[in-house]
Amino acid sequence: MPAGAPHGAGGQVRDPGGLRASLAGLTTRGRSFLAAGAAAAVCAYVLGQGQLLRVGLLLVVLPLICVLALHRTRHRVTATRRLTPPRVPAGGEARVQLRLENVSRVPTGLLMLQDRVPYVLGPRPRFVLDRVESGGRREVSYRVRSDLRGRYPLGPLQLRLTDPFGLVELTRSFTAYDTLTVVPRTQPLPAVRMTGEAGGYGDGSRRSLALAGDDDVIPRTYRRGDDLRRVHWRSTARYGELMVRREEQPQRTKATVLLDTRDLAYEGAGPDSAFEWAVSAAASTLLHVLEQGFSVRLLTDTGDSVPGEGGGFSSGGTESAEAAGLMMDTLAVVGHSDGSGLGCAYDAVRSGGAGPASSGGDGLLIAFFGDLDEEQTEMAARMRQRSAGAVAFVLDSATWTGAPSRAEERLRRLRDAGWTALAVPPGAAFAELWRQAGNAPLGPETSGGRG
Repeated sequence: MPAGAPHGAGGQVRDPGGLRASLAGLTTRGRSFLAAGAAAAVCAYVLGQGQLLRVGLLLVVLPLICVLALHRTRHRVTATRRLTPPRVPAGGEARVQLRLENVSRVPTGLLMLQDRVPYVLGPRPRFVLDRVESGGRREVSYRVRSDLRGRYPLGPLQLRLTDPFGLVELTRSFTAYDTLTVVPRTQPLPAVRMTGEAGGYGDGSRRSLALAGDDDVIPRTYRRGDDLRRVHWRSTARYGELMVRREEQPQRTKATVLLDTRDLAYEGAGPDSAFEWAVSAAASTLLHVLEQGFSVRLLTDTGDSVPGEGGGFSSGGTESAEAAGLMMDTLAVVGHSDGSGLGCAYDAVRSGGAGPASSGGDGLLIAFFGDLDEEQTEMAARMRQRSAGAVAFVLDSATWTGAPSRAEERLRRLRDAGWTALAVPPGAAFAELWRQAGNAPLGPETSGGRG
């Protein structure tokens, strides 16, 4: 559904139940009337005061009449909710617009609206609407904001009905709700050209990852308005109709963004934790490489790939935008995995084709690793063999908790295997690290480089 499109918040309000439920809706004032009326009736009986008995009966009957009136009320009220936008970055605001319409032939009384929202989005919004005439409409709005990524339900909308005396209050709910998706924060990245050692070449020469292949010339049927200089005469003679040259869309280079989500690889929690930094950086990388024309997929240590169709990589055009939304939605709710290794991710890279087996070695692998032991470092080093270029950002838990770093030896092993490997200090600006990755030397020569 496009951003800003009206979402249904329900039709006619749901009946809260039988007469017993309506009696439970008596307010403190209504219960006080009943108690005072009962006390007056008892006193009138004991004292023999007929006038006091009539007062007592009036105090008892009035709340009951209000209960019956509200119980029999059948307001035909419809409501719609417009969420703009339905997907926001952490820390961003979304606007929720509620539209209420009275489709019955009788006006409503005083209405109180309350929309249910999770506590992380702020307090529950409440609105009081005066009498809504037949066919009348009312619009109210509020804003929601969250610093934590995730998917949050909005609704269902609750409608509170009260009588003119405030003796009874009934709550009726719509059934539908909407979902606000809070995706990780992203930042624009500089346009650097990632390079890598091409595997399988004897001279070990460094090779830049091209964004597109060579254009192919494919003939198609002539259409009115086509330039006659593009007529392909050989195909015209072959097919017996006028054919023109068509430039095929260039082949898109593949890129895999690998996110290590192992619980044992990170320490700490919260918006400033290492894991949240990695999620945000992965989201920034996905958007950037998509803008640069790559065919992209998101891969986790569990081996799950998004998008899952078409070999796991996004396509061009509209499909690419849809894949970007799907990957961002995935990162909005991604959490820690129970896995202890990177074996599943290695199998996915080996079979899914960021590298020579499926795309001629033109794939780019960008990984965000947590703590790596010796075994997982070797596993990551072997992933490099399947890619024409590989960049690793390593988040060492010791560094993020203020202890001496333990990652230098792991970084050196990755660099020896051909990775561009950089250590991520706490609170580092990812755009600057990305620029360093584009300018860093590759291969064994980086063993004494930046960490």
